[in-house]
Amino acid sequence: MKTLTSNILGVIPARFNSSRLMGKPLEIIGDKTMIEHVYLRANKVLENLVVATDDSRIYDKVKEFNGNVILTDVDHLNGTSRCLEAFEKWSKEINKSFNYIINIQGDEPLLHPDHLNKLIGCLEDNEANFATVALKIDSNNKMLKEKVCLVKDIHDYALYFSRNKIPFIRNHKEENINNQQTFFQHVGIYGYSIEALKKFCSLPSSSLENAEKLEQLRWLENGGKIKVGITNFPSYPVDTLEDLAEIRKKIDENHNL
Repeated sequence: MKTLTSNILGVIPARFNSSRLMGKPLEIIGDKTMIEHVYLRANKVLENLVVATDDSRIYDKVKEFNGNVILTDVDHLNGTSRCLEAFEKWSKEINKSFNYIINIQGDEPLLHPDHLNKLIGCLEDNEANFATVALKIDSNNKMLKEKVCLVKDIHDYALYFSRNKIPFIRNHKEENINNQQTFFQHVGIYGYSIEALKKFCSLPSSSLENAEKLEQLRWLENGGKIKVGITNFPSYPVDTLEDLAEIRKKIDENHNL
């Protein structure tokens, strides 16, 4: 086994100024804030966990429920660079080193333990220093038109990520596509070795990344490899008020979800 959870730091980037839903980490879902839901679910799998935020309101809320939290710079362009700063500060604060970082989205209040376990399984591969998770999905599922898709090779390494439905099936009727091709929806959770995370953050943004607005393409475009763990459990990120209403309904209907 290449790694144990004691060598992994889970980082939950959480910023207040989201462009589509301001202050979403502090939105109440059931009897908890969104960030608390994410933290408690991640903490079921990971023994080392910290929220990385640039906002004192989020910082105070995490402290209120006795979570680990650290303040980071306000000028990060993405959650990945915020993860690196959080790792460096938190490691120094608790005087502990880590071999791997798991980047957990702060807007996934229904984060499933299997997403984390599949990611950890990928990092146990001696060839993997960058990993993510995907959901096998029916081609007729409307989520394929709304979420990020990926294609992978036979060794479970990503070939490409896109906001379009990929692969494109030529000369096949829609009703026959399921018999011809497997589709995968990307679940936005990542694992990196410390070296890979530092290298990724040092790379300039790439043309494919800028075209699709998907930062993982920077790694592929620079010749890197991303191992993909396959889960059977869907992801429910909250980007809009409509997403938030749907999540609140799901939790109200099923408290054990």
